[in-house]
Amino acid sequence: MANSSSDTTRKRSTRTALGSRSTNGRSRRGGPPPKGKLREWFDALVFAAIAAIIIRTFFFEAFRIPTPSMEKNLLVGDFLLVSKLHYGTRLPMTVGVPFTDIYMPGFVLPPLRLPGFTDVKRGDSFVFNYPPETTPADRKTHYIKRAMGLPGDTLSVQGKIVYVNGEAFPLEPGMQQEWIVDKTSPEVRLPGPRLRDLGIEQVVSIPNTSKVLIRYATTEGIREIASWPYVRSVEPFIEPPGARNGSATYPPGSDYSRDEWGPVVIPEKGMTVQLSEDTWLLYEAAIRNYEGHETEATVDGRYRIDGQFADSYTFEQDYYFAMGDNRDNSLDSRFWGFVPHDHVVGKAFLIYFSWDAESGFPRFGRLFNLIN
Repeated sequence: MANSSSDTTRKRSTRTALGSRSTNGRSRRGGPPPKGKLREWFDALVFAAIAAIIIRTFFFEAFRIPTPSMEKNLLVGDFLLVSKLHYGTRLPMTVGVPFTDIYMPGFVLPPLRLPGFTDVKRGDSFVFNYPPETTPADRKTHYIKRAMGLPGDTLSVQGKIVYVNGEAFPLEPGMQQEWIVDKTSPEVRLPGPRLRDLGIEQVVSIPNTSKVLIRYATTEGIREIASWPYVRSVEPFIEPPGARNGSATYPPGSDYSRDEWGPVVIPEKGMTVQLSEDTWLLYEAAIRNYEGHETEATVDGRYRIDGQFADSYTFEQDYYFAMGDNRDNSLDSRFWGFVPHDHVVGKAFLIYFSWDAESGFPRFGRLFNLIN
């Protein structure tokens, strides 16, 4: 019995000793060898890249404001977070290299969208792909505007004021436009420092009058100017119908201006329109460019869709009417038409950083501000 116990003890000791040794570079417990620092960094970078692609594709994406079309609510140099979850994440329509503009030409997937928890609402600041471009939808330039018209709405602009289904929507706080200021005398000069305090940088004199054109000001700033004793009156500058102001309005051939536009009905999914000279002018581009049909207007006043004569057309998706908050300095739906639903990217909800290029410093007061 004593010898048997001693043999058993020696065998256990031998196994323990063997088990504690490294074999072929493996760990003492028989697992894989420890990773080197370079391999650890590489694995971390790969994981971070995959996580970033997933977050950017399905959840949130960062954008920067490059133009003043949304001032004063969104400024040039604001960096935004855009939620793709609100309206439902749009699945990729092209295959390409992440974080670049490189993609496989000629390979376009049909537009598919995951369920969201809300629809686009009037007044939302939303990001979409710029419709007039000819690349696949998810490769077009990103724009941010405010949704003023929803599917099925009747929208018009009358004397600069937006009307939706007969209801007026005047400028809200932070929105701005051009104004005519009539001074008490042509010799009076509006004080530059006070104008700059109101965020007004451009004042243009109107020859042979006591009036000046202000580009651009909010209604709050204009109320302040109207209270000055050397100002006789202030009124919006209204571009007359048919005026182009350097950019033709939509639809081509209409006599609309940016300040006198419509009324038009914004297409919605399932809406049927009777084809006529007016409706063809208004909707043909959407039928052709965004719904993918071949269109033709014949010399005898008839219309073909996909080679077949048609008297009516039923829309296959919803559309929106987008406008910038800087109403007279915005290239928006008044100039290029409707935003198709499959071009909608997401809802802008947060300013996470803001850089003032003129001063060379961040705008600390705008950091982490929610977007209305």
